[in-house]
Amino acid sequence: MQIKKIIPCLDTKDGRVVMGVNFLGLSDVASPVELAKLYSDSGADELTLYDITASLEGRVMFTDLLKQVVRCISIPLVVGGGISTLDDFGSVIDHGAAKVSINSGALRNPELISKAAEKYGSGCVVLAADIKRVGDAYHVFSKGGQEDTGLDAIEWVKRGESIGAGELVINSIDTDGVKGGFDLPLLKAVCDAVKIPVIASGGAGCIDDFIELFTNLPDIAAGLAASVFHFGEVKIPELKQALKANGISVNI
Repeated sequence: MQIKKIIPCLDTKDGRVVMGVNFLGLSDVASPVELAKLYSDSGADELTLYDITASLEGRVMFTDLLKQVVRCISIPLVVGGGISTLDDFGSVIDHGAAKVSINSGALRNPELISKAAEKYGSGCVVLAADIKRVGDAYHVFSKGGQEDTGLDAIEWVKRGESIGAGELVINSIDTDGVKGGFDLPLLKAVCDAVKIPVIASGGAGCIDDFIELFTNLPDIAAGLAASVFHFGEVKIPELKQALKANGISVNI
């Protein structure tokens, strides 16, 4: 059985970890460096670091924060935010990221996916998609979930896979921060459409939500969450023990 990964996510703004609901109403949480070390020491499988306003503000990620985080962890780091060119991609890799997450930059220039995959390998290219239900369809949103691109989400992730993305992070805007469980219908639609690993993001509120995710959607590779970890509502060692007790394979 595929080993499932648990990935805390640090959404940062102005050098601080923030959180919101449905991508809105951001509030300050903590220091990203302190949380990164805590999660690394607690048994997280990877860590994701997003500069969530970089694309909206038209700038690249703050590399000084990236360097501080890299120094204090011993797990792979996935970094995203403001990645618009191959040079941006390379800069993040040079500063210690194991993988680079691209979102709005890929929407503006899909060729960035293929060029990055060619230069660094598909395993380093993570395509993140912020997705919201619009009528009977799923649409991709850009600029931190603020702008509806009109793109069909399922067609977009299929295209991303076909041109070189090695992983997908599916961020459900509808369930983000609500803590009512992952968006299983959306995630199933994505898993049915692609063969590369799919990481579920948005909606985790308790340990049972992770159990439900991996039990109902065995093709999901990882569960990504933020506030439930930040506020200690779910502790990673306890989560992994519960997953193991339910027959879900994890690294303890």
